Amino acid sequence: MSNVFSIAIDGPAGAGKSTMAKALAKALGAMYLDTGAMYRAFGLFMLRKGAVNDAAAVAKCVEDVDIAVRFVDGAQRLYLSGEDVTDAIRVPEVSMAASTVSAVPQVRERMVALQRKIAEGQNVVMDGRDIGTKVLPNATLKIYLTASAEERARRRCKELEEKGKAEPYEQVLRDMIQRDYQDTHRAASPLQPAEDAVHVDTSDLTIEESVALMKKMADEAIGKH
Repeated sequence: MSNVFSIAIDGPAGAGKSTMAKALAKALGAMYLDTGAMYRAFGLFMLRKGAVNDAAAVAKCVEDVDIAVRFVDGAQRLYLSGEDVTDAIRVPEVSMAASTVSAVPQVRERMVALQRKIAEGQNVVMDGRDIGTKVLPNATLKIYLTASAEERARRRCKELEEKGKAEPYEQVLRDMIQRDYQDTHRAASPLQPAEDAVHVDTSDLTIEESVALMKKMADEAIGKH
């Protein structure tokens, strides 16, 4: 029986993965890794180059880009070529760019390798879109976290408003539906639940209720492995 555990949380954009995974990691005393932020950082890099939709340019740049994850006072910070972009990556255009660049196989290969290296030998809670299927296929517990598109758009609107970057609900919902389509139809590691993932629909649950439910699942899974 191993003392090291890993929790893989996958799901569509706006499902609350980062917020809930972070809270779950804290409750379990584990490291939290927001893998989506890594794709966002590369999406921002390609946006600045003006080549998000050029798959050849994206594939060429992925080996050269300098993305670093550091933990400051227990919080994850993302650095792009030494610049702290933790806040800069949380805007709609970067979300779409992340979805676009992540469809390029070379990008996913590089990110998966980086994520596995960070997680090695640590108790970790990791969230993203292919954690249970690609990054941590042997995770102690796999959760597929979801909610209706309407509820996810409502949550994203609230999040953007709190950051002073309000967007119309109709636009956020359209972006959400487009992002879902891109993520589930890409050739490289499309978003899909792992066969052994537990589905958790948070449409009618508060953050606290969702985290409590996942904590119970995690405790049971860790006790068995």
